[in-house]
Formats: sequence, structure tokens, C-alpha cells
Amino acid sequence: MNCYEELKARGLIAQVTNEEEISKMINNGEATFYIGFDPTADSLHVGHFMALCLMKRLQMAGNKPIALVGGGTGMIGDPSGRSDLRKVLTIEDIDHNCECFKKQMSCFIEFGENKARMVNNADWLRDLNYMEFIRDIGPHFSVNNMLRAKCYENRMANGLSFLEFNYMILQSYDFYRLFLDYGCNMQFGGDDQWSNMLGGTELIRRKLGKDAHAMTITLLLNSEGKKMGKTVGGAVWLDPNKTTPFEFYQYWRNLPDADVLTCLRMLTFLPLEQIEEMSLWEGAKLNEAKEILAMHLTELVHGKEEAEKANAASKSLFVGGGDMSNVPTYVLQDEDYRDDTIDLSGVLVVSGLSKTRSEARRNIEQGGVSVEGEVIKDVKKTFTKEDFAGEGLLVKRGKKNFCKVKSE
Repeated sequence: MNCYEELKARGLIAQVTNEEEISKMINNGEATFYIGFDPTADSLHVGHFMALCLMKRLQMAGNKPIALVGGGTGMIGDPSGRSDLRKVLTIEDIDHNCECFKKQMSCFIEFGENKARMVNNADWLRDLNYMEFIRDIGPHFSVNNMLRAKCYENRMANGLSFLEFNYMILQSYDFYRLFLDYGCNMQFGGDDQWSNMLGGTELIRRKLGKDAHAMTITLLLNSEGKKMGKTVGGAVWLDPNKTTPFEFYQYWRNLPDADVLTCLRMLTFLPLEQIEEMSLWEGAKLNEAKEILAMHLTELVHGKEEAEKANAASKSLFVGGGDMSNVPTYVLQDEDYRDDTIDLSGVLVVSGLSKTRSEARRNIEQGGVSVEGEVIKDVKKTFTKEDFAGEGLLVKRGKKNFCKVKSE
């Protein structure tokens, strides 16, 4: 099976501009392609996973990836799929976030001469002369067509700002500049980017009389049609300081049964034949498939050692016994106590097991919280520093959320 056929078989391809040409380029290793990443945070997250895995697959087939970080477009923010205006970041925050991305991307793609490269669109967008730009590029875009674009759909209902309206033109200009400067002949992105990507291919055709191509990736959705990568605590980050390797592992280990095979096909590099065999697994055997998925993805992002630690910690919690040293731990600080005590709601909040005290109280009252295996329903239950001395106490919220809480 060639590269393009495998992408289709894994369910990764949503839309293409010219399937015959794109498949030939990808299979022959002739694609110099880019995927854009707007630096809205200082870490990539699970929502970027599809793009990163695609870049890795295509590089393995001999194609050359360009990771474009949006040091310029990040000053506006992509309105695609949004119902609200994105927070406007400072240039300092944007530049810091761009610096954080390359290290994480290096887990997926290999940077270097004649390999992958990272480019920042700040290099050409921040110093644009507005009058020259709008006179040179503006005539090639129809406002009527832009207003029909799906990427603006949600924002139109609440009021699309002129700031956001510029995003399509700037993304199209990115493709044009990458085509000129680096011979970039293809753009990949999420299916919600289709209108922006077509704008780029059309700009290249109108300005240069040449063909460029676009392909969108299927969005990573769960069985309920919602984007994956969110938990009660927020996004699932690739940065271990924001989402620990154990939490990352647990996210995949705890997926609903209906989502496991989809993620195995789209995100792992396991042979399709092996995945098809797993489609016949049921019951406890399906849990084994979840463990394989969690191990594979955690190793890809955090390395083999961290994946094995997370796996060992998970088994210690769910099976009992074993090494508990890799279980997520929170060390209580002096400011966490009031009059040398801390109530159970406070423990849940500071350890990250509950988002707010009111949520923590509900969890306790509903019998969803235990300490060292004992269910506690008393919201007034308090603890002292001595209670958390030594190995600390294992606090559990619900069936799948754990934290070892210790004193300094």
C-alpha cells in the first residue's frame, strides 16, 4: 500500500483539490508541504495531533514538511469555528509561544538541512506596507465569496470584526510566500481550514499562473461528534508541565470503547492489519487495545521511559499494589492551609482534582471522593500537615482521577 492509499485507509483525508496529482506527488516524495500552527498558547495540544502525525507520515515517505508558526497571523487569531473573538496576545507572548513549539514538534518530525524546516510568518507579515499589500493582493479576493466561507460561519452570528476578516487573506498570502521562497507546492490543514486553503491556491494561480494544491485532514472527533482533546480540567497539552505524562496516558487509556479504533487508525503508526484484528476484541480485551493506544501515543510525545512509568502507575492504581512512585503527586504548600488545617474541598482544588470549591463539595456530597480507599461524604472533613506526612494520602475523585497528596 502506498502512502496516499494508507492515508485514505486510515480515514485521514477529508478534501483535496486534485486527488490524482496530490497522490502522485505524495507517493513519489515530491511534496514540499506546510501546515500552520498559530501560537495561541505556549504548548501544542491534542488538537494538533492529527497534523503532527500527518507530517511524520509524509516525511517518512520522502516529502519535505514546513512547520509554519504564526508569529504574524497570531496577532489576529484564526476565527475558524469560533463563536467569540480570540484573546489578543502581546508580541512577547507570541514569540515565546513560537519558541516552545519546535521542541515539541521535534518528537514527530526531523528538522535539518533537506529535512523539515520551521518558518515564522512574522518574517513577512509584521513589516507589511498596508497600502502596497492591499493594492497588490486585495483585488484577487471577492468579499462575497469570503462572506460565504465556512471558516467565518460562527463568527458571523455574533459579529465578525474586520480584524478577523483579514485572516483568510493573510493565510493565503502565507502560502503564496512559501511557494515563492521555499518551493512549497502543497498545504495541509484541518477540514475547517478549507476556505482559507483554497484562497491560497487561487492567489498563487492568479499571481503566478501556477498550480498549488491543498488537502484537509479529518478532524479528530469522538463518537458524539465533539472535538477530542478536552477534559474537565481543560485541554490535553503536549507539555509535561501542563499535562503530566501520566495524565496524558490516562486520557487515552480512558477513552470510550467507540473511539479506540478510530484513534488507533488515525494517530498511531501500527500496521492497519494489526488494528483490524483489534476490531474483533471485546470486553477486557478491548481494554488491552486502549493500553496499546495510550502507550504508543505517550511514547511518541514523552518517550519510552515516561510511557512505561505512566503505564506502571496506572496499573498500580487500578490493579492494586506495585510501584506508586509515578502516580501524580501534589505537595501541599504553607499557603494551602488555614490555621494549620485544610478541608477536603481545598485538597481537591489545590491538587487539581476539582476545578472549584463548589464542584468539590458536589463531588464529596455525591460520594465520589475517597481518601486512601475510604469514601468521605463530610464536606467539613479537615486534615493537618501530619496527615499528609511521609508517603502522603491517595485522594480519588470519581473512578479515574487520582492524586497522591503530601506535605512538605
